[in-house]
Amino acid sequence: MSMVEQTATPTPEVGLSEATAGDFIALLKPRVMSLVVFTAFVGLMAAPTPFDPLFSAIAILSIAIGAGASGALNMWYDADIDRLMSRTARRPVPAGRMLPGEALGFGLVLSFLSVMTLGLLVNWLAASLLAFTIFFYAVVYTMWLKRWTPQNIVIGGAAGAFPPVVGWAAATGSVSLESIILFSIIFLWTPPHFWALALFKSGDYGRAGIPMMPNVAGEASTRL
Repeated sequence: MSMVEQTATPTPEVGLSEATAGDFIALLKPRVMSLVVFTAFVGLMAAPTPFDPLFSAIAILSIAIGAGASGALNMWYDADIDRLMSRTARRPVPAGRMLPGEALGFGLVLSFLSVMTLGLLVNWLAASLLAFTIFFYAVVYTMWLKRWTPQNIVIGGAAGAFPPVVGWAAATGSVSLESIILFSIIFLWTPPHFWALALFKSGDYGRAGIPMMPNVAGEASTRL
């Protein structure tokens, strides 16, 4: 009877993350966050209240973290379609460097921290608006509108237009006509901005099955 000698050979670990600090930063969508910070700062500075550097820094930091949380939740949910598009295939989750659960957990923790910090240290109206903004972007836009209707960016664009309202509410504790005007400027700017991108990347959106305007109504209608 022969004996088979078994040698211990290392086996690859299953489910281990290769995410780096840079991958977690990428989840925050820094370029989008910079626009959110800018427009929130405009809303805060335009408000008819005395400028308090510490107070303003807390408000802007909370809004920035909330924007990053939205980006992380978006990348978690959209990993399946992101890997089909050249613009997004190298993001941490679709590229396989990060586990989906890590992105989800990161986004949820940041959402909670940003809203609670803004509520406890600034005011709860601003915190409520920030929470609604995160919900609108992550759930209403990402999970519903984006894959359902070519009007996705028209309605979903409201999420990107809320930061100046949050900034105004942080400074004043209220929402007024001026903050609604700031909202309207960004809301009206968003669709043509994204439709231009959709024209350039229509092939990507087609492969991913996302009903962007050029893929549904055609390039001529989108340009019009």
